[in-house]
Amino acid sequence: MHDVISNKLESFYNLLQTTKESLSDENKFQKIQTLQEQTKKLHFQKTQKEFQSSLLKLGKEIDKKFKQDVSVIYQPDAFSNKQEVIQNTLAVHFIRQGQFKLCEDFLNEAGIPIDSELRDAVEKLKNDIEQMHTILNQIETDQDLTLAIEWAKANREGLMKMQSSLEFSLHKMKFIQILLFKTPLEAIQYGRQHFGAFSEKRYNEIKRLMTAPLFANKLSSSCYSDLCSQSNWINIKEEFQRDFCSLLKMSIQSPLNTSSYVGTIALPVIMKLYKIMMINKAEWSAQDELPVEIPLEENLRFHSVFACPVSKEQATDHNPPMMLSCGHVICKESLTRLARNSRSSSKFKCPYCPHESTFDQAIQVYF
Repeated sequence: MHDVISNKLESFYNLLQTTKESLSDENKFQKIQTLQEQTKKLHFQKTQKEFQSSLLKLGKEIDKKFKQDVSVIYQPDAFSNKQEVIQNTLAVHFIRQGQFKLCEDFLNEAGIPIDSELRDAVEKLKNDIEQMHTILNQIETDQDLTLAIEWAKANREGLMKMQSSLEFSLHKMKFIQILLFKTPLEAIQYGRQHFGAFSEKRYNEIKRLMTAPLFANKLSSSCYSDLCSQSNWINIKEEFQRDFCSLLKMSIQSPLNTSSYVGTIALPVIMKLYKIMMINKAEWSAQDELPVEIPLEENLRFHSVFACPVSKEQATDHNPPMMLSCGHVICKESLTRLARNSRSSSKFKCPYCPHESTFDQAIQVYF
């Protein structure tokens, strides 16, 4: 609809220009009459009314679909006495986004002392994240892997402990780059120099890469066309950022980003629950957990969830998983019930094996 109006306005403007150029005293009246007739044919008023009507309907539909007062589920006490936590979260977020000047301004405006723990932690994190953004910028802007490969070599031990394939992926990308923009012989020489260290785990992939130079002249139309994809640069950048953050024991996204995203997923579910509770005149009694499960993506699950095989309930801080002397794990409340209902004063039988245990022998399990 917007395009229709724009096109008609443009046609009307062209018509005015043409009329203006051809207008003379002799045929002025006749030209104006012709202009009026042609303008009427454009049906401006009708088109505008249709556009206005559609716009009005859209506004009403938006109001109808999103007519929800989210303030009813807001808990202002959730952030009371949490100023230090909020300051830390915001400072870390600014650093993680590479907004170093903004972070410094924020700390100054918030009145954080120069010798505070938060400033020291932010400064240390800043050095690491600044290095990460420098390397990421080099990969994205210049498609230069030099700094990334140097960093991977320097952190090889840590990357190996977390079973990362980053160093190989960087050398693979460098090999492809040489193959595409230099000569097949140079690519083969690079592969011989750098792929040997990864041959045990990456043999089949290396074998495929080393045969790709045979099709160098028609790589994009061969079975090796995937090596030409620009998405390879996006993938290597994401892999580098993920592993860099993992070595710092951080997720790839800042905690503020993650919590905001999870909040947008949870909000519709909680709003629906609130409406049901209002209808049934029920109250939300749980303090540390939601009364309904929020479906989360796999990358948003940061810790293991233990469900007690006896009670089928998920473990909590107040009801942690406990390992019996036989090795089986149940929740503390189930353990307490078993010990209390045991015929023997001290021992009870494991629910899953004939072994007998005592309450004092159980050990809390930390995932």
